[in-house]
Amino acid sequence: MILEWVKDHQTLAGWLVALSVLMLLASAVVMPILVSRMRADYFMPDRDRAESLAIQHPVIRWSGLILKNLLGAVLLLAGLVMLLTPGQGLLTVFMGLLLLNFPGKRKLELKLIRQPGVFRAINWIRARAGREPLQLPEADSY
Repeated sequence: MILEWVKDHQTLAGWLVALSVLMLLASAVVMPILVSRMRADYFMPDRDRAESLAIQHPVIRWSGLILKNLLGAVLLLAGLVMLLTPGQGLLTVFMGLLLLNFPGKRKLELKLIRQPGVFRAINWIRARAGREPLQLPEADSY
């Protein structure tokens, strides 16, 4: 069934594979940079949540929010496609979800970061960059 679809849509399949490879390479470069630049107290409930967009002019703030959510939606859709093609589909889906604004996002972020393998990998990347480990709130504080 999939092979038939690929034969019928060779150009589209080629572009999807190229996009998958590009996303794989981009995620291998960008993710460690983003993880190492994240504030150690990012997940703490009492940290200052005044983000850079919040202090900008309303037009700049809304444009930034729209672009961020648009990028999140594109990554989410690309990740779903990559679940069926070569590439890092799950990672791309998660990156897209984290860029989107939606109710319950904070709880989802905490649930993901509390996975032992994820937390260990992120702190390993941070240690290699000379950054302190991430701080997490107690499980019942959110």
